[in-house]
Amino acid sequence: MAARVNAQDFENEVLKSDVPVLADFYSDSCVPCKRLSPVLADVEDEYSDRLKVVKININFDAELAQKYEVQAAPTLILFKDGQETARLRGTIKKSDITEIL
Repeated sequence: MAARVNAQDFENEVLKSDVPVLADFYSDSCVPCKRLSPVLADVEDEYSDRLKVVKININFDAELAQKYEVQAAPTLILFKDGQETARLRGTIKKSDITEIL
């Protein structure tokens, strides 16, 4: 299951990670976010040795959402070596995710 990350541990868990990190900016009340959870679990299982998946609640960590210009949930941002390398928004399929990986 994807680790929950907040503003306090974002730098260590995401920006300083030794492997690429797929950050899911989500909201608990977002239906597409709930549909995306099992897809992310599949991706996490499939890429477990070379990818970290984390979840960031935009309601509780609005400053992170603002900093990374997250306009809607769900938004997935792929970070590598502390830099954003790809972004997906809205209804996302597994094939969309694997394509950016």
